[in-house]
Amino acid sequence: MDAVAPGPRSAENDAPGWELHRRFVLRLAGLPVESVAGLRDPAAARWAAGVLDAERELHELAAELDLPLTALVKTVEDPAQRRAVLAVRREVFNGRLPRDERPARAVAARLEPAAAATLTRWLGRRRDLAALLADGGPLVDAGLAAARTRLRALAREDRLRRGLVLASPSLDAQLDAFIDQPPATGGGAPDKRTRKKERSLLAYLYRTACKTSPFSTFTGVAAGEFRPGADPTRAGGGWTSHPRLNVVVLARLAELIAADPARRADLPVALSAGWELDEERVRYVRRSVTAGDDSAAVSFDAAHDRLFFLRRRGTLERMLALLADGAALRYADLAEWLATQTGAPPEEAARYPATLLDLGILQTAGLATDVHAADPLRDFQAALRALGRDWADATAARLDAVADLVSGYGAADASGRRALLAALRTELLGVQRALGAADPSLPRTLLYEDVAEEPVTADLDRWTDLAAEPLHALGGILPAFDVALPQRLVLKGFFLARYGRGGRCDDLLRLVHDFHEDIFTQYLQFTSLKSPSGPDGAPAPEENWLGMPEVTALDRARAEFTLRMRALWAAHPEDGRELHLDEATVAAVRGELAPLGSPFAPQSHFVQLAEPQPDATSDAGPGAEPLVVLNNSYGGLCFPFTRFTHCFEGPDGGGAGRGLTAELRAGLREHHPAGAVFAEVTAGSATTNLNLHGRLTDHEIVCPGETSTAPPQSRIDLEDLYAEHDEATDRLVLRSRRLDREVVPLYLGYLVPMVLPEVPRTLLLFSPTSRARPDVWRGVPEGPERDGVTARPRVRYRSLVLHRRRWTAAPGTLPVREPGADEAAYYLAWQRWRGRHGLPARVFATVRPDTADGGGPGAAFGGGAKPHYVDFDSPLSLTALEGLLAGGPVRTVFEEMLPGQDALHVRSARGRHVAELALEILPGPAAPAGPDRRHGRQDTPA
Repeated sequence: MDAVAPGPRSAENDAPGWELHRRFVLRLAGLPVESVAGLRDPAAARWAAGVLDAERELHELAAELDLPLTALVKTVEDPAQRRAVLAVRREVFNGRLPRDERPARAVAARLEPAAAATLTRWLGRRRDLAALLADGGPLVDAGLAAARTRLRALAREDRLRRGLVLASPSLDAQLDAFIDQPPATGGGAPDKRTRKKERSLLAYLYRTACKTSPFSTFTGVAAGEFRPGADPTRAGGGWTSHPRLNVVVLARLAELIAADPARRADLPVALSAGWELDEERVRYVRRSVTAGDDSAAVSFDAAHDRLFFLRRRGTLERMLALLADGAALRYADLAEWLATQTGAPPEEAARYPATLLDLGILQTAGLATDVHAADPLRDFQAALRALGRDWADATAARLDAVADLVSGYGAADASGRRALLAALRTELLGVQRALGAADPSLPRTLLYEDVAEEPVTADLDRWTDLAAEPLHALGGILPAFDVALPQRLVLKGFFLARYGRGGRCDDLLRLVHDFHEDIFTQYLQFTSLKSPSGPDGAPAPEENWLGMPEVTALDRARAEFTLRMRALWAAHPEDGRELHLDEATVAAVRGELAPLGSPFAPQSHFVQLAEPQPDATSDAGPGAEPLVVLNNSYGGLCFPFTRFTHCFEGPDGGGAGRGLTAELRAGLREHHPAGAVFAEVTAGSATTNLNLHGRLTDHEIVCPGETSTAPPQSRIDLEDLYAEHDEATDRLVLRSRRLDREVVPLYLGYLVPMVLPEVPRTLLLFSPTSRARPDVWRGVPEGPERDGVTARPRVRYRSLVLHRRRWTAAPGTLPVREPGADEAAYYLAWQRWRGRHGLPARVFATVRPDTADGGGPGAAFGGGAKPHYVDFDSPLSLTALEGLLAGGPVRTVFEEMLPGQDALHVRSARGRHVAELALEILPGPAAPAGPDRRHGRQDTPA
């Protein structure tokens, strides 16, 4: 993992230095953003702007006429004439065009010349508005028809269609008929079923062109490198597909094999890792697995750890000796050995290991998917063939057809993919039946596909100035927003209370068990029910059951940030677009966090560059300066890369002809904290493809109940570890007896730590794993409400955008389609609403039930409602938004699209692409002083 040269020690941060990782990952939208521009209706937008301009002018004229008409009412004595003046005044006030203009002209004749001219102008402009409104219906209908035609053309886009095969098989199956469907009779609106397909298609199209969430061909990933003076980032457009079978499929096959007594007899069995003799009992961790929902698009099997004990009886003790040191034995051979040892009949002897398998002290070996498997299916076949049994060879041979279908998937078009998936399902169901499944079942998603773009480069100095330096400075306050930090402090407090400062615990499994039993489970339950905010909206104090000064410091830091944000907000002009987080605020919060020390804290950041073009109007902000938008931050190492290492194992994936995995692994060796090694916590076999990755560390912690394919010298068994409080640094650390080194656990999968089994999850409380989401507005009062809508400005720190401009609409405050109203009226209602509240033409809308604010620990780790792209210049886009809002009372949050279309920095031959960079900032040694050395300077080529 080569990194650029370190920056010098900074006065703004107590860390000794930092390095911008030379490598990054670029996430690239599958279609250029220009591809959806054709869905807009410029004519309708101009028409709506004309209507709104006319309405504003009429409103201004009406205001000018208020006093003259009111005065005239008072001077007219004839009741009929007074009623005529009142009627005209009412029509002007309400903006209604009189059916008969003669009374209005008669009234004008009674006014002073200036007021008469104003009333005459009002009548003329109101006639113009009536004509303009009459033109709107046919114009918007024609534009909608053209947009629907364009949508059907875009539905043929190869990257969209290929991705839809996996993302929405039901929509994909209907799409050809939808594309060929003739327009509605007379140009009218399509029927309800067609509109539903239309909205679904539009959502996926916008996802492919306007978002960067990697999934199949919707979004590609590229291995990137920061280089001095590199050209602006350009995408070559050559995508390569990397499909893999869903590992849940393999888990189901392994379950079928183990459930059949005849086949189970041929499987090797071994003792569960981490068992120990405890007085007259055997102590081990029983890991139970709950299968995921096969009907869900994405699911995984969830595992739970529980400390378990068995009595040390003679038979069990002899079996423990037989299988000690990791030895494996075929199930049938073990049953035969038991029959010989006990004199029991074979049938009875076979029931004993079956019971031990149920209890978890015994495990079948070899068929679980290793998280480091580059091709889990081929590894599964190899494990079957290694059994040396006819049924296993036959099953492996049947899976050859499955492997061929998977390997052919990437190069196939949408039609071919559809056929391959159907054949794949048929083959796998056949394999399950052959293994004895009476009612075979498969997960809804059979394949996962990642797509790799050609390697890209980006200018080192520019990204250092715009992104790395402000991110490094901001890193000093990120612990205040880290949802994992309070849990780490609870563990530290528990340890100090039990073992004292400088204390040591040699029984790590007992520590984990007691920690969960005595405090952690109750702590999680209590905090999950607790509101994250206090009565005034400020962050609620953390539960500090153990009186930790660090928890108090964390609360003070959060309170200080909220106090200063309130002051900045109070001084912010009402029409200001940006609020700047000042250096004093960052320094003050960092100072409050000082009692937490300076831990080893590498950070991954997901950012987007908003780089306005000189010849375009930009949404990037005043002065059209380049900005970097921070989307997410994670603590730990290699997070940007792990899920995608299998995409970059060729010569182009790494430096000097190495694959990216080898390059990252070599680099990690250079970034160990002094006297420490990194060791991966895998949390067991892979239960989701999102956890598959290359082997990036030289060591791996093997938790109880787990198996490992790492070389023996690389494995660190849990019983080799002990926990210790380092008084010199006031840190809770893990140490290995065998290595005589500190061990820093790393989790490199993509599941959130809170869903991992208890033992690995607790080990990660010793790690740099974190999840910081700067919620800068928590506890800061909303601005003035206007018609149920509140607004927040963009929040910046230096060139870094921490929060996009946002508008929150309360339930019932958004435009609705009035009964009998045409498309033009609905479109115009949205344009009035947008103009009144100052939204840009393109935003992302997030719709949530009208409940809480979505805060709390679970929300902070991700998930929740997804943002949907909305283009106010497209009546078709607004019909999709209408469907999104139709589910009942909702609170809708609109965020500006930043970077906007004219500020995208990544280009391909087809146009500009929405893109996101995932980069790393690593702790490093201080750089030598001198004018030629600076933060992020790369002096040595890879």
